[in-house]
Amino acid sequence: MQRTIFEPEHEQFRDSVRKFMQTEVGPHAERWREAGIVDRDVYLKAGEQGLLCVFADEKYGGAGIDDLRFDQIIVEENMRHGDIGFYINLHNNLVAPYIHKLCNDEQRDRFMPGVVSGETILAVAMTEPSTGSDLAGMKTRAVEKGDHWVLNGAKTYISNGILGDLVVVAARTDPDRPHGISLFLVERGMEGFERGRKLEKMGLKSQDTAELFFNDVKVPQKNLIGEAGQGFKYLAQMLAQERLIAAIGFMATAQTAFDLTLEYVKERRAFGKPIGAFQNTRFKMAQMRAQLDMAQTYVDQCVMLLNDGALTAEDASAAKLLTSELEGRVMDECVQLHGGAGYMEEYRISRMFTDARISRIFAGTSEIMLEIIGRGLGLDERKMN
Repeated sequence: MQRTIFEPEHEQFRDSVRKFMQTEVGPHAERWREAGIVDRDVYLKAGEQGLLCVFADEKYGGAGIDDLRFDQIIVEENMRHGDIGFYINLHNNLVAPYIHKLCNDEQRDRFMPGVVSGETILAVAMTEPSTGSDLAGMKTRAVEKGDHWVLNGAKTYISNGILGDLVVVAARTDPDRPHGISLFLVERGMEGFERGRKLEKMGLKSQDTAELFFNDVKVPQKNLIGEAGQGFKYLAQMLAQERLIAAIGFMATAQTAFDLTLEYVKERRAFGKPIGAFQNTRFKMAQMRAQLDMAQTYVDQCVMLLNDGALTAEDASAAKLLTSELEGRVMDECVQLHGGAGYMEEYRISRMFTDARISRIFAGTSEIMLEIIGRGLGLDERKMN
C-alpha cells in the first residue's frame, strides 16, 4: 500500500540511510551477533553521516529538523537492511530527548556535541532486579550532599549497558513519596559506577544488555536533569514517543519478515509446484498483507500526530500494543511457511522470530498497554468506585 506521509526530501533521505545500513551495518551483523555487541565506531560513522539526533541544534552538529519522519526512516532502514542490535533508536529517540528537551543550556553544551557525533553513546537505566516496570518500587537511592548527590543501587536489563558512556539514571530522592524520583546523568568513569555481566538473551544477540551498579557514586548537581523529585513526570512525558518508536520498529521487522517469506514461497517447491501456489499459503499471505497495511497506516498517522504535538498516551499505547502483537503473529506465520528451514539459525526468519519475542514486553507489556487504553475510556476502578 502506498504511504502518503513522506515528501520528496524524506525519500531522498531514505535512499542515503539505506545505503549506509547496507554498507556500514548489515555486513557486520553476523560478527556482532557472535560477539554479543556492536562496534563502537558504527556510532561514529552514523554521526558522520548525520544520522544521530537530526533534531539537535546545528551548533551541536545536528540538522535542527524537528520531524519524526526522519527518525522513522532511520529506524525502518536499520531494521530492514542494518541490524536490530544496532540500537540507534535508543540513542536517538529514547535517551537523547532527555538531554535535548529537559536539560539546561550548560548541560546541552556539555553533552550534545558528543551525542551527535557518536563519541558519546547513550543508555537509560530504569529497571531494577526486583521491581521490573514498577517505578514506585524503585530501590536505587540518591541523597543530596551539598554540591553533589550520592547514588547507590543496581539496575538490570540495561540496553547499551556496556557501550553506554552517558546513562540517564532514575533514583529515588524522596522516600516519603512513591513517585519521588529524580533523573541523573551518570558518566563513564565516575568512581563507584560499575558494569556487571553482559546478559545472555533469547534474541537481540548483538545488542549489549547489562547490569549496572552504583556504589556511593558522587553525581554533581550539574548532572541533575531538571528539578529534583520530578523524574516520574519527566518519564511520563517521554513514554508516548518511546512507544511510538517501538511501534515503528515492530512494523519494519514484520514487513521485512513478510517480504522474506513472499520471496521464499515463490521459490520453494513442494508436490511439483511453488508452495505459494497453494490456497493456504495465498490466504495466509493475503491476510498478513491486509493487517500490515492497516497497522502501518495507523502508525504513520501517529507519527504525524506526534509532529503536531497531539499524540496521546492512549494513541501511543494502542500503536505499541497492536504492532507488537501483529509482529508476533507475522513472525509465527512466516516461520511456519518456511517449514523446517524456518527453524534453522542460518535463515534470517529464525533469528527474527526470537528477536521479536521481547516486543510485547519492553516499553510496557501488552497488559500495561491495555490498562492505559482502558483507563482512557474512563474505565478506571479508582474513579468508578
